[in-house]
Amino acid sequence: MDRLDGKVALITGTGGGMGRAAALLFAAEGAKVVGCDLKADGNAETERMVRSAGGEMTGMAPVDCAEADGASEWVAQAAQRYGGVDILFNNAGAGRMGPIDEFGIDDWYFTIRNELHIVFLVSRAVWPYLVARGGGAIVNTASIVATGGAWIGPQNAHGAAKGGVLSLTRQLAVEGGRHGIRVNAVSPGPIATPATDAAGAFALPPERAPRIVLGRVGRPEEVAWAALFLASDEASYVTGANLVVDGGTSMIC
Repeated sequence: MDRLDGKVALITGTGGGMGRAAALLFAAEGAKVVGCDLKADGNAETERMVRSAGGEMTGMAPVDCAEADGASEWVAQAAQRYGGVDILFNNAGAGRMGPIDEFGIDDWYFTIRNELHIVFLVSRAVWPYLVARGGGAIVNTASIVATGGAWIGPQNAHGAAKGGVLSLTRQLAVEGGRHGIRVNAVSPGPIATPATDAAGAFALPPERAPRIVLGRVGRPEEVAWAALFLASDEASYVTGANLVVDGGTSMIC
């Protein structure tokens, strides 16, 4: 259990769901984890869980990484505490959904801010620290709706934002190559998290359930395992890739 031994790993959105799962897994694999979230209570609980399991985590909250100053200050504090940065997992995000003829302009701006701008701002903030380190890894959370329409419900802004995340991932991979910085994406499909549970997002009617080839909704830790691979040296020759974690959902016509 030392795939990230001695690495400094920054993870956004560690207040629950996939961010919490990644914090627990990365710490178990030897990383020094620095997490952040808007939710102070959830972030503190994740930090407690990591430490109870024998891992190391510093949690900072509330932090709004969709603001340039918030992103820069969080990254700078993490780098100062541990002497640098090796890994960034851009996990945090918040979106709103609805059909285009009912979707408010404020809902559009909210989603783009919290699902696309946030990835750019944190990546920009961490970039000089990765360059100074002589390389590192960024893993961005995209989505299967980045490459196709959403059958489970109207996701105009969410799909557009995640499509932007995929495009940004590939551009940063090109720019990062000469610095030894690898940039990849993980694209979850239907994953059960507190947010999706609260929205009833995956309470599938019988006619839609077969769209998930493996016959079930995914778990946050299954996305965390994919992110771990992309963040680790096992993926040392992988950059610009998009690893889909969706139970086969996106291959059904």
